[in-house]
Amino acid sequence: MSFKTLDEADVRGKRVLVRADLNVPMREGHITDMTRVERVVPTIQELADKGARVIILSHFERPKGKRVPELSLAPLAEAISEVLRKPVAFADDCIGPVAEAAVAKLHDGDVLLLENTRFHKGEEANEGEFVAALAKLGDVYVNDAFSAAHRAHASTEGVAHHMPAHAGRLMQAELEALESALAKPERPVLAIVGGSKVSTKLDLLGNLLERVDVLVIVGAMANTFLAAKGLPVGRSLQEKDLHGTAREIMERAKSSNCEIVLPVDGTIAQEFRPHAATETLPVEAEHSGMSLDVGPETARLIIERLGQVKTLVWNGPLGAFETSPFDASTMLVAKAVADLTAEGSLRSVAGGGDTVSALRQAGVVDELTYVSSAGGAFLEWLEGKTLPGVKALG
Repeated sequence: MSFKTLDEADVRGKRVLVRADLNVPMREGHITDMTRVERVVPTIQELADKGARVIILSHFERPKGKRVPELSLAPLAEAISEVLRKPVAFADDCIGPVAEAAVAKLHDGDVLLLENTRFHKGEEANEGEFVAALAKLGDVYVNDAFSAAHRAHASTEGVAHHMPAHAGRLMQAELEALESALAKPERPVLAIVGGSKVSTKLDLLGNLLERVDVLVIVGAMANTFLAAKGLPVGRSLQEKDLHGTAREIMERAKSSNCEIVLPVDGTIAQEFRPHAATETLPVEAEHSGMSLDVGPETARLIIERLGQVKTLVWNGPLGAFETSPFDASTMLVAKAVADLTAEGSLRSVAGGGDTVSALRQAGVVDELTYVSSAGGAFLEWLEGKTLPGVKALG
């Protein structure tokens, strides 16, 4: 992995295009979670302090190449300004005369936010004319949107080929965290993989088998593995057509010297609803219910194994954590990971939408070594895929 950082960027007096991810949750025009804004501000601040003329690019939602007023980035200019503590101008387009005029007004240290790049079809198509129109606005390109780096779009990949390209501080931190977790980790390495379906994580499991020492499979996808071993799963969610695939994965793990850890007990309910009656059963026990969380013995086993490794990669909760009481094991393990990280005995890297939500629910989202909010890009990186937005920085 090779990329240039801001340490190597000559930005004073230059127009610097910063690709941010401002695809924030909003309700009735108000931002409900400022995390993505707060995470990109250090890069914007550093560039402005160095005398750059900062021009921010971002998409928002899926307007499908059309101008949709409700999907304007205009409210983000004020939000960035509040965190940055300086004025942030806004242009009603991201290319053409409106954008060019706004850029021309900038002085060294000024910050400008351009309108939603996805208001133009050329963005997602990475169309040459649109790329050229964006490139016309800048002298230097900085990508600080790892969460969009798995898309070969105009503002994430195309424009990087038209000028010196660098990783922003958020992108740099993300790449360095992932490098330390999988490419050059301190061993032993343990991965926790959860989720509802094996079918959505086949590439991930295949890549991790070659890279980690212990692979803990939890969530509903563990039911498919247990059933493939001939164990009863009642009415639990599973993929019957993937039993053969699950057995192949377990065989591959043996040849890769990767230990697979599956649940040894489960929290069983007859119905999936808040505060449902439950019973804890070993995985060998026959039942007619649904396993909606791993049991306390499994959680204890995972925590014990975490104390024996140096690096953790975590993608996916242990159970249906959004609904109590099926959050118990995820909360226990999350707090144990935070404690081990605080002690300095564990380097913990986690990511994926549900995982971040679970860590936030446990109150430990800021206590792991690194938590990625990148979603799809984080998953594709773990799958071993080349991300176009990262490759373009090399």
